[in-house]
Amino acid sequence: MKKSQIIAMKKVAAVVVSSALILTACGGENASSGVYDANSKAEISWLNILHTASPPTDTVLNKLEEKTNSDITFSWIPDASKEERINTALASDSLSDIVTLTLLDNSSVRNALKSGMFWEVEPYLKDYPNLAKIPPETIKSASIGGKLYGVPFQKDLARNGVTIRKDWLDKLGLEVPKTTDELMAVAKAFTEQDPDGNGANDTTGFVDRNDLVYGAFKTLSSYFGTPNNWQVSEDGKMTPEFMTEGYMKTMNYMKDLYDKGYINKDFAVTAKTDQQQKFAQGKAGIYVGALFDSKNLLNMSKGVQDDMELVMANDITSTGNESDRAIWAANNGIGGLLSFPRSEVKDEAELKRILKFVNDLLDEDSFALMTYGIEGTHYKVDDKDAATITNTDLWQQEVQPFASSRPKESGYNIHDADPLKQMADKMIADNANYAVLNPAYALESETYNTQGSELQKMIVDATYKYILGEIDENGFNQAIESWKSAGGSSIISEYEASYKATQS
Repeated sequence: MKKSQIIAMKKVAAVVVSSALILTACGGENASSGVYDANSKAEISWLNILHTASPPTDTVLNKLEEKTNSDITFSWIPDASKEERINTALASDSLSDIVTLTLLDNSSVRNALKSGMFWEVEPYLKDYPNLAKIPPETIKSASIGGKLYGVPFQKDLARNGVTIRKDWLDKLGLEVPKTTDELMAVAKAFTEQDPDGNGANDTTGFVDRNDLVYGAFKTLSSYFGTPNNWQVSEDGKMTPEFMTEGYMKTMNYMKDLYDKGYINKDFAVTAKTDQQQKFAQGKAGIYVGALFDSKNLLNMSKGVQDDMELVMANDITSTGNESDRAIWAANNGIGGLLSFPRSEVKDEAELKRILKFVNDLLDEDSFALMTYGIEGTHYKVDDKDAATITNTDLWQQEVQPFASSRPKESGYNIHDADPLKQMADKMIADNANYAVLNPAYALESETYNTQGSELQKMIVDATYKYILGEIDENGFNQAIESWKSAGGSSIISEYEASYKATQS
């Protein structure tokens, strides 16, 4: 049995709680002398999110413990059930020394953070070399009510763009599109001109999924000048993105794709895995999403579409003007917080030791362990710090689950040797120059905290209905009025008040 499992079982056996809490609890208080000792071995429990089918084995964990001089006990919550399980853990105070909080717009999470349940950490960051490098704008975006209740997960600002079948472009004599009109023309050609040459009418331009944020819609909306969730005027007036001209243009563009058959007809009910499989199987030639997905798409095509060649675009606009180039920034580059509950981290000495642990996770060696694994076992690296996974199955079992636990995901010397991934990383870094932030990300709205998800669903449903032709523009505007009367107007006024307070 793995060490982490044995420790977790002993801790769980010490308390009697419901089965849901058993799965989320990582009990145990750390002993503390009250004096911070950076060289002491840390006993750390970590309530964390799992984005893979199963937790990692102890191989990399043991190396990570050596590197950080710690004993780490993970309790993993599957990503699919994180909201319910985190809410339960917060309500019952069944937490760990470190708690991964990714849903910062969740009302239970925000209320817990504002209540004083977790340590405020900004005053301590300057004392640790890696934590001291966190940009001020990142700290501002990750703060709630002007206070930082954890170490931010630092994500790339803007990861999205368009991945296109280059071999299909070449066969049809087409160039990489620079405008949304040119992208539409490519979609038309990929649908109507038999790009795979099999004589059958079995391809579409776009393949998309049931996600208006991480699918095609929000990236396309950037090309039409749509703000990122909210727009703020010079006099502090807040406007939600779906009340702007750019949003309507995006809906019309998607509707055009749908009506003409240039996108998979079932996109509104297609899961991400199915979307990627359709692309890899040669059923479509345009994929809008994270640029680094291109490497995965190409790997998935092996043995099915061995002639596949891909090209990426991150500079598309609706006008053709470079000055209009923009791309939305996901959560302003914040992937959540590593937070430290006062119920588990009893005093400042414990907090400082745990912050030292997080600081060590930001070292290049730790990043390499959590990204590529152990050199010689999982990967090899050349004299230019380019890493190649040598045992994919072993890497998936022992390394991949740690990727989402990295406090920072880029900015290191070691990098992927795959040329497509290198190009994606370069474009993602370039995107940062054109990233559009969400001005409301760090603002406070009690109505949004309590009703935001329910209200947003009204707009999501209306957006899909418009694209699918079930309602017209009047119907969409009626949905906006319903949103306002159900609480949306309160969100606007509360955000405006919060914004005004931050400017004073």
